[in-house]
Amino acid sequence: MLELSAAALAVLALLGSFLLLFMLTGAVWLAAQGVRAHVLPHFHANPVDLVDKFGSWAVVTGSTDGIGKAYALELARRGVNICLISRSLDKLQKTAAEIETRFHVKTMVIAADFSRGQPVFDEIEAKLKEIPVGILVNNVGRQYTYPMYLGEVPQQELWDIVNINVGATTMMTRMVLHQMKERRKGAIVNVSSGSELQPLPLMTVYAASKVFVKSFSEALRVEYSQHGITVQHLLPLFVNTKMNAFSHRLQETSLFVPDAERYARNAVNTLGQVESTTGYWAHGLQYFFTVIPPVWVRTYIGNIMNRTFRNDYLTASAVSNNNLNKIKEIPPTVVAPPPLPASVPAPVSA
Repeated sequence: MLELSAAALAVLALLGSFLLLFMLTGAVWLAAQGVRAHVLPHFHANPVDLVDKFGSWAVVTGSTDGIGKAYALELARRGVNICLISRSLDKLQKTAAEIETRFHVKTMVIAADFSRGQPVFDEIEAKLKEIPVGILVNNVGRQYTYPMYLGEVPQQELWDIVNINVGATTMMTRMVLHQMKERRKGAIVNVSSGSELQPLPLMTVYAASKVFVKSFSEALRVEYSQHGITVQHLLPLFVNTKMNAFSHRLQETSLFVPDAERYARNAVNTLGQVESTTGYWAHGLQYFFTVIPPVWVRTYIGNIMNRTFRNDYLTASAVSNNNLNKIKEIPPTVVAPPPLPASVPAPVSA
């Protein structure tokens, strides 16, 4: 049997101690961030005055559904005027009317399709010069229709993901930096996803785009913190929204799959408190245990989950198509008219 020298054993013991210390430090840091984000705000007599701290107007992209709409409503509840940006003018106007009626703040709407790429930003920039933007929420995002192998994803869908998840986040941020820098205050909230935590098979490009959002946020924070600008990196895990409609498992609200309203209420409370957060305390617990295994384990688990979600979608689609085909195959039922009474003469064709 190979015997190690006392010196070798001492080196191994030292390395083990350093590794344990590193892991404990990381765990304590995550726990402290969780307490700061999700516990301490509840003990403050008054929540952070977002208007005073950042400014009177917030711009929220992708703001007529899901997290974006809920986040806009929560900001409005806190007294912030809201500029809504999304594709559908009709939905924008309805959301703006709801905000004004419920919270008595000002609104502005900009209809824009970020999948068009560069041409859409000149018009947005011109309109945003009319308001002092204190908070920018880069929420708009594009995900696969359902988990797919890269070769199955339509080219246009891939370009949409790049233009929206990467392009819109970058260009919208650049657009507001100058006025925030001049006022020496402002907040940029970049909404990422838990998919950034590891490579994610069957959501390859989507997950990669969210890694961009993380890196972009962290570098931007270093560049602009000296100018009083807060950059928050927000990474929700599963939330019950239309974006996750490919699986019935994600359409059932629970402790760990909150609805958009509950998520946004918690997430807005973290603004000005922490720089990077899941935004929701139960997601924070999930995150804590998710990052313990090595990346290859997380990738393996992610692959299994996405295969399950893919099967959910394909099964539901097959059932739906089968039912539709059955409906088409059923011949129309012809109901014979009741016989006329003997006293009534039958109609005569001309």
